[in-house]
Amino acid sequence: MSKVAMNNAEMKEEISKVAIIGGTGPQGKGLALRLAMAGVSVVLGSRDPDKAQETAQQLITTLSEWDLPEWKGVADITGMSMEEATKAADQMVVLSVPYSGHDATLSTLKPLLEGKILIDIVVPLAPGNPKAVVMPEAGSVTESAQALLGESIPVVGALHNVSAVTLNDLSRSINCDILVCGNDLAAKKSVMSLIERMGTKAYNAGLAESARCIEALTPILIRLNISKDVPFSHAGVRICPPDH
Repeated sequence: MSKVAMNNAEMKEEISKVAIIGGTGPQGKGLALRLAMAGVSVVLGSRDPDKAQETAQQLITTLSEWDLPEWKGVADITGMSMEEATKAADQMVVLSVPYSGHDATLSTLKPLLEGKILIDIVVPLAPGNPKAVVMPEAGSVTESAQALLGESIPVVGALHNVSAVTLNDLSRSINCDILVCGNDLAAKKSVMSLIERMGTKAYNAGLAESARCIEALTPILIRLNISKDVPFSHAGVRICPPDH
């Protein structure tokens, strides 16, 4: 077992603060809202600490304006620099930056990630074409992150296929299941437990190499969701067990 992972029961009790690097973007903001609703303290990390603080206050206001019977708490969302946010996280740091800044951001944060789990949600969408991906040489972004950070820092790929619009629409539950992959089983289980606190189901989809398939699903979903030939948008992936 990784020294940074824990069983699900411990995770629910002890993981109280999660950092989201790139938390001022649509995906990061939606994830912050969902985690805050689940009782998790969230630290937004940005290259611009002032923007992170401003975004945090906006999200707190957003939550206070929603009439959500399932949530009666007070949101704990703060904003600071990427480095300070990474330090502040208990054990989990979510990376939600544009793919173009993925490797540079991780290189900067690597010394601060020891003893933590990195949850990488970045998808390598093709520049100027969100309906396609350009996979990195390692095979996937998740694998690239693991290679860059080394095996002492577990990388878990997750949340690649959920729409930012869905995450930010608090009037609805998350409408899809979450496929989780990575080479450290205990780290994956801890991340799955965190995800399920947001009211959706997470599945262990295998080792980090599974991210090659999972990340590549995102442009397919984007293509479907913007198509005039289908009567929906913001759809995700659902694992459907037999009905018998």
